[in-house]
Amino acid sequence: MPKRDGISMSVIRRLPRYYRYLTQLEQAGINRISSKELSVKMGLTASQIRQDLNCFGGFGQQGYGYIVDQLREEIGNILRLNQKQKAIVLGAGNLGQAVAAYIRFETKGFLLTGIFDNNPSIVGTKIHDELEVLDVADLETFCRKNEPIMAVLCVPQKAAKVLVDQLYALGIRNFWNFSHYNIARKYDDVVVESVHLSDSLMTLCYLMGNT
Repeated sequence: MPKRDGISMSVIRRLPRYYRYLTQLEQAGINRISSKELSVKMGLTASQIRQDLNCFGGFGQQGYGYIVDQLREEIGNILRLNQKQKAIVLGAGNLGQAVAAYIRFETKGFLLTGIFDNNPSIVGTKIHDELEVLDVADLETFCRKNEPIMAVLCVPQKAAKVLVDQLYALGIRNFWNFSHYNIARKYDDVVVESVHLSDSLMTLCYLMGNT
């Protein structure tokens, strides 16, 4: 995996976990926690937690621990969660509708501005009575007017290949990719986070047979 600003992707991928656990602690009314206590909850070592956080500056005080709400805010700032970056979803089938309806984009650094499909029976319907499914034929007009910078791909691989070319031409360089299309193989200047649900399920199957 590539590194960004000298920080390994393994550290970056742990940041959302820290944020999630700290959110749970804050909601539980816990104000302060030590790296040892946090390590028990997260299944990491206290040393690993300190090393990870030290990559981004000094947090906490020796012998006192971390102020939960302050550390949560700092990690949120590192993750840029306070930025509402415009995003769109391509594909309003079961997966696309679930992503649009249940992922709280506004708490994850994004603002979901549109969802598109080419199925006439879906176009014009609304997700949770809020977000209307738009015709993918109107994608270019919408993007030029609203200027989204991230696209969520909830379409088959064949459709993704065509859509990515169109989105790239419209200036979109950031993708949350649920398709199996390898975007980075064609475009080396994009940011892609690929999600393979079937890989995760197969990993679970292996672990269940080897415990």
